[in-house]
Amino acid sequence: MAQTPPKSTESDADPRRHAPATLRNRDAILAVLPQAFGSACRILEIASGTGEHAAHCAPALAKAAKGGFIWYPSDWDAANLPGIDAHAKAAMADSGQPGCIAPAQRIDVSQADWTPHWTQPGQAGPIEAMFCANMIHIAPWAAAEGLFSGAGRLLPQGGTLTLYGPYRRNGLHTAPSNAEFDASLQSRDPSWGVRDLEGEVVPLAQRSGLSLHKIETMPANNLIVIFRKD
Repeated sequence: MAQTPPKSTESDADPRRHAPATLRNRDAILAVLPQAFGSACRILEIASGTGEHAAHCAPALAKAAKGGFIWYPSDWDAANLPGIDAHAKAAMADSGQPGCIAPAQRIDVSQADWTPHWTQPGQAGPIEAMFCANMIHIAPWAAAEGLFSGAGRLLPQGGTLTLYGPYRRNGLHTAPSNAEFDASLQSRDPSWGVRDLEGEVVPLAQRSGLSLHKIETMPANNLIVIFRKD
């Protein structure tokens, strides 16, 4: 379904923005992430947006991991980075899990090879899993291509890429609201649109050495789709 654009907090000095949809989906997403990530403790998030998923999920996952967990947020828009960091700082202070969210970095996955520009602070080790919510339908297809090709290069064997959002299944929308959302997206930009999971996304993953591992049905006609590096 269509998502309300993020809005700023009341204070002009506070860079945090809020996406109302996050409040509705964050707990459902968090419930699936432990099985998506498995024992992985170094998570790269692509297209963090407001940063609210990182702020909500990372402290809970870090607490369960009992040490060593770190979530690396990123976004293509440098203007979003201060807000992501502000959400992270507040979440880590409130949860008592300092250091579980790294400073946000600018990553534009629509670039042919963005991975050389990805820098990992500290010496924690390589990325073990990736997460991306609500990007590939609100971006040109080149962003999806870059996301998967980068995952193919960065992830270790058995590492996972977890996507959240609406999808068509075998060419068909899963709900009338998703069809309306798709039409709205394409009216705003013809290169956007709800992607077909079996016809577009899975073949793209396979070309980058990832295979479909699991599909979880989520609220509001969304899916979590987990791909695993072969």
